[in-house]
Amino acid sequence: MTTVTLTLDRLNIATHAEALQLLDGLYEHSPWVAAQALAARPFKSLTDLKYQLALALQNASKEAQLQLIQAHPELAGKAMVSQSLTAESSNEQNKAGLTQCTPQEFAVIQQLNSDYNARFGFPFILAVRGPRGLGLNKQQIIETFSRRLLGHPEFERQECLRNINRIAEIRLNDKFGYEPVLGHLVWDWQEELSAFSDPGYAEKGQLTVTYLTEAHRACAQFIVQHMHDCGFDEVRIDAVGNVVGRYLAATPTAKTLMTGSHYDTVRNGGKYDGRLGIFSPMACVRELHRQQKRLPFHFEVVAFAEEEGQRYKATFLGSGALIGDFKPEWLDQQDADGIKMRDAMAHAGLAIEDIPNLQRNPADYLGFVEVHIEQGPVLNELDMPLGIVTSINGSVRMQCEIIGTASHAGTTPMNRRADAAVALAELALYVEQRALKDGDSVATIGMLQVPNGSVNVVPGRCLFSLDMRAPNNAQRDALVADILSELKRICERRGVQYKTEETMRAAAAPSAPAWQARWEAAVNALGAPLYRMTSGAGHDAMKLHEVMPQAMLFVRGQNSGISHNPLESSTSDDMQLAVDAFMHLLTHLESN
Repeated sequence: MTTVTLTLDRLNIATHAEALQLLDGLYEHSPWVAAQALAARPFKSLTDLKYQLALALQNASKEAQLQLIQAHPELAGKAMVSQSLTAESSNEQNKAGLTQCTPQEFAVIQQLNSDYNARFGFPFILAVRGPRGLGLNKQQIIETFSRRLLGHPEFERQECLRNINRIAEIRLNDKFGYEPVLGHLVWDWQEELSAFSDPGYAEKGQLTVTYLTEAHRACAQFIVQHMHDCGFDEVRIDAVGNVVGRYLAATPTAKTLMTGSHYDTVRNGGKYDGRLGIFSPMACVRELHRQQKRLPFHFEVVAFAEEEGQRYKATFLGSGALIGDFKPEWLDQQDADGIKMRDAMAHAGLAIEDIPNLQRNPADYLGFVEVHIEQGPVLNELDMPLGIVTSINGSVRMQCEIIGTASHAGTTPMNRRADAAVALAELALYVEQRALKDGDSVATIGMLQVPNGSVNVVPGRCLFSLDMRAPNNAQRDALVADILSELKRICERRGVQYKTEETMRAAAAPSAPAWQARWEAAVNALGAPLYRMTSGAGHDAMKLHEVMPQAMLFVRGQNSGISHNPLESSTSDDMQLAVDAFMHLLTHLESN
């Protein structure tokens, strides 16, 4: 018997009862989710349908949500053993290899099931077909199980619901015969690129790619080759290591639209930070080339060589060079092994004397757009695949010191101490409260050290960092002023001294209204929900913002949107939407 592929038109015109039958099996033994979502018909797209289903679950009572979680079978549990799984669950567990567990694996999973149920009162839910739909392996499942067993109960309830929505998304793709082909391609490219990692990390299975290391240069060559394969007309590695691909317009005098992101990483980081913004537009060029279609403007995709500032203190080196902001003094910086930047460049075959020639003329450009994984939990918690960035937060970073008096912990009375650590603890609480007061400001003490500290010594010195960010410069400056003022008050009251050194100040980068509107039009065209948000993280778009209009599109991250972490993840479905939105922007943009 041949299965008839479901279509949106068929679903939209069906009676409620017929439509409910068409969506049967999406949510385990819980047809009420689809019943609620059907009230939103007609659905504009498959993406719209997916969101309406997620919204119906999100708006349900906590009791109904828990009943849905309880309706799911345990992984490799009693239902699998007794062969009483639904057809959908059986297929998913089989694809993940759970039906072929060794006795040892089965015992481990059974114990995890028991421990998880005892802790949370509901079964562990995981979309075992994974972010690409192919299926997680058993080791990945066990590692995720073990990690989430330590989670907060409320977080775990929400994470189960998010995984239930992912399970429903994959099942819905099956019903519609839909495959995110370009999303798979982008996902695969990132997976392949992650094979290159610096020594000391590669051996541990960790991803670290710092400026001009062997792994970094291998990444550049990988991108070069794939740009050629996609059909770029010009591909080169420039004088700072950026990989630049150009897809030319039919008219040589046309202006250029620039996009891109960075391919370096933080230490033990994720696979998508930066790299998603390289491969998404590359997939667009691949399709344009396959269709033999030219745009009315040149399209320049730049894989920036350095954004993170991990090997040398030269954050945004790659994008900065394109606006004339490469600092010559960087060349004499040394890395942890004593290798100067100029020597690393020479070893990589880069022509240092050509760096000044990299500066672009803004008059030749329409603007700069960037796709990036969100690096935060907002879209994930809202069950929204894409976000429109309204502004990149302005930020100030400082290295600070509080100087008290080191003294004997046993003989110095509490009211006679000049304790640097307690002064800092008081400041840390204020920093948290002050940032919360704004609602959308953030402030972090990310590094804290008591030099030569000892268990029986009152701390005489504390070294710490301050990172303060806000959506606009005025709000950021007020935050900084208040925190420094409070630091002064605390230290005066406690009889300790302090020092501060500003190490970085970046202006807020509001999106250009016209370019933000183009991203919004693209997201609307997909039938995806529209959500506007600020970016708390810095991006290459901040540098290009100094000389040309810019706007960014965020893509939802999995695992609570965590980033700068091996758990950083996104799905090929969401990546497909990013490519589709980008293609819409490109094909609806006129040269001017």
